[in-house]
Amino acid sequence: MTGPPPAAADPAGTARILYIDDDPGLARLVQRALGARGYVVELAASGDAGLERLARGGIDVVALDHHMPGQTGLDVLPAIRALPDAPPVVYVTGSEDSRVAVAALKAGAVDYVWKDVQGQFRELLGGAVDTALRQEALRRDKERAEAEVRAARDHAVMLLREVNHRVANSLALVAALTHMQTSAVSDPAAKAALEEMQARISAIAGIHRRLYTSDDVEAVELDAYLASLVEELQAAMRASGRDHAIRLSADPVRLATDKAVSVGVVVTELVTNAYKYAYPVNAAGEIRVELRRRAEDTLELAVEDDGIGWTGEGRPRGTGLGSRIIRAMATNLRSGLCYVPDRIGTRVVLSFRA
Repeated sequence: MTGPPPAAADPAGTARILYIDDDPGLARLVQRALGARGYVVELAASGDAGLERLARGGIDVVALDHHMPGQTGLDVLPAIRALPDAPPVVYVTGSEDSRVAVAALKAGAVDYVWKDVQGQFRELLGGAVDTALRQEALRRDKERAEAEVRAARDHAVMLLREVNHRVANSLALVAALTHMQTSAVSDPAAKAALEEMQARISAIAGIHRRLYTSDDVEAVELDAYLASLVEELQAAMRASGRDHAIRLSADPVRLATDKAVSVGVVVTELVTNAYKYAYPVNAAGEIRVELRRRAEDTLELAVEDDGIGWTGEGRPRGTGLGSRIIRAMATNLRSGLCYVPDRIGTRVVLSFRA
């Protein structure tokens, strides 16, 4: 046999209160008192009857008595709080032992009311119900607002990931067009300039590829990004007839996207310079890239070789565009380049905040 259907909602939206108490006379007094405050009050004579009514839904607040046959309200309260979308519970007790009230609050009651022989508790119960309804409305409004914020954030993340996807594809297309233009150019200086521009574009495209394939669109696993960047640089330089091994040693680091772009461009420029100028023609040698966490919020990037060496002083070889780009990226990182003196080859160090 099925139970009775849920009580119909009051057409004016009046809150519905369930009062659980085995004293029928007191229950009717509470029903009249709360009814005078504009509430619809239903009665249950036991914890089991109350739980059965709650299972049908439509109750906004529960007033739960402490003393009932074979059980106490403290036995029933956890079962109420375990219900899906459980209403708030105001605990009613005639016991003067404050431990009962404390136990009820710990078990999840939002308030408690002491019974008294004069019946003033009914007025206090009405005030507690008023407060419970206001608190519940605020809680639901907060949850709804938080859900809307989460939905908006998730939507924004999805859109940003899509933007990064399209930017990466567009940059890859520009890099491919630059490569085609390189093949069509016969002038060595123009060909070298186009090759360098292709490497710069590819370095930035790599960041966007990592962003749209990651769950975090605000930061990049810098060590993994540098590994793929170094691999691309070596393949590009080998294709242009220069073949020096690039060794990467990097600590695991997460870095904000804008900073990662600057780091990628700096590595691209410094490695390209080492390929072009560090070693004499047909001489073998390697290029090393290091990324170290020197403190909790400080990173150190170094690019070095064992070639002819340069201290950073004097007129740069080539057009000097690469040097200007490196300085601009170092400024973005709020740092500066340091050329380590008194060593074989060149070692360039860049320290910046993570």
